[in-house]
Amino acid sequence: MVHFKISLFYRDFDPYRVLTENMKYLNIILAAVLLLCLAPMPYGYYTFVRFVSMVAFGVMAYRYYAQNKIALTITFASLALLFQPLIKIALGRTMWNIVDVIVAILLVVLVVRER
Repeated sequence: MVHFKISLFYRDFDPYRVLTENMKYLNIILAAVLLLCLAPMPYGYYTFVRFVSMVAFGVMAYRYYAQNKIALTITFASLALLFQPLIKIALGRTMWNIVDVIVAILLVVLVVRER
């Protein structure tokens, strides 16, 4: 895997390094955002969560692909497709709540395992 660096204000900025170092914070924040979906929120919040989740899961899929972790790559690529806001998958509120809780638990478990 080729990593590139961007020289920014006399400092080298490596986006891959920044991504891998801050992934645990992204997982925790995303888990909290998904658990907030259990509360009654405006419809725009759910659309926002779907977009943010799609981007975050896509980034995670890329990260695990770069690390050659195929199972996690497929998992997060599938989650990116499930949460994408363009062609909505109608699962119903109860099923989405279950999915949100399971994904939040998965994200927290990954944070604990990758310490």
